Amino acid sequence: MQRREFLSALGRTAAALQLATGAVPALAQTPNRVYRLASLGNATTSEATRRITLPELARLGFVEGRNLMFDPRVGESDALPGLMRALLATRPDAIIAIGTPAIAAAGAATRTVPIVSFGADPIDLGLAASYARPGGNVTGVVILVNELEVKRLSILHEAVPDRRRVAVLTSATTTIGEAAMRKAAATLGVELLAFSAAGPADYPAAFAAMRAAGAQALVISASAEFYQHARQLAALALEARLPTVCEWADMAHAGCLIGYGPSRTALRKRMAAQIAQIFGGAAPGDIPIERPTVFEFAVNQKIARSLDLSIPSAVLAQADDLID
Repeated sequence: MQRREFLSALGRTAAALQLATGAVPALAQTPNRVYRLASLGNATTSEATRRITLPELARLGFVEGRNLMFDPRVGESDALPGLMRALLATRPDAIIAIGTPAIAAAGAATRTVPIVSFGADPIDLGLAASYARPGGNVTGVVILVNELEVKRLSILHEAVPDRRRVAVLTSATTTIGEAAMRKAAATLGVELLAFSAAGPADYPAAFAAMRAAGAQALVISASAEFYQHARQLAALALEARLPTVCEWADMAHAGCLIGYGPSRTALRKRMAAQIAQIFGGAAPGDIPIERPTVFEFAVNQKIARSLDLSIPSAVLAQADDLID
C-alpha cells in the first residue's frame, strides 16, 4: 500500500530520532535489567502491540523474553479501571494505554508511572500541558480525532454527493468534536444526524433509528470499540443501505465503503521509540506527544457495487488501496 507523507507541525527531538533509527539502542539500557511493559485496552489493541510495537522495541534493544516482560490486560471499557489497578500492583516501568477509556483509566490511577498513550489527546483529558512538553507522566501519540472526523465527512460527501442526510455514530465512551462536524456539514450543505451506542447490544437499535430518521450515509466515528466491532457495524450499514466512512483504512477490508486515517504502523513505531526513551531514563513529561504524519485511504469497490454506487474517479484516484 502506498502512503502519503504529510509535514508534521511538531518536530521530533534528537533523542527520539536516534532511537527511531536504531543509532543508540544499546546505550538506552541498564545492563542485566528486565523492563516491565504493561498495556491496557481491548483485545484488538493488544494484538497490534504485539505485531508492531514489540518488534520495533526489539530493534531498539528491548527484547521480550530477554530484557523485556510484556503484560497486556484487555477488557471492555467498564473493566478498565479495575484492570489498571491490578497492573499498578505489578510495578511496571511503563504502561501503554490505547483508546480514550484506557487513557482515562490509566491517567486517573497514577500520576507517577509513565504512560504512553495512543488515541485521544491527553491535553483534552487534562493529562498533559502541551505537545512539546507534556509535563506530567503521560506522553504518546494522538490521532487527531476531531480534525479527522471532519476530513472523513468531507471524503464521504465527495464520494456520495447526492446524500444530504448523514448520520454519525458515536461511542458513549468517546468524545468527538460534534460541533466541528456540524459546522463542516453546514458548509457542505448536508444535515448531520447524531446517534450513540454504548456497545454491541445497542447497535441494531441505533441503525433502526438511523433508518427511521431517513439517514442516507454514515460516519462511524473514531473509537477503539467500533474498530473492534468493525465487521458487525459494516454489516448493519450494508443492510441499512448506508455508504459508510470509518476511522482506519483497514476497516474498508472489514466492509466499510471508505476507510481513512493515520498509519497505525507509523504511530506504533513512534510509540516504541518513546517507550525506549523512558526505559533509558527520560521523563515522559519531557518526551513530546506526536501527531500523525502518514495517512492511508482505502475504498471498498465491492461494497460500492452492492450499494449500486458509482464512486467518482477523482475520489478513486486519491485512494491508496482499491478493494475489489
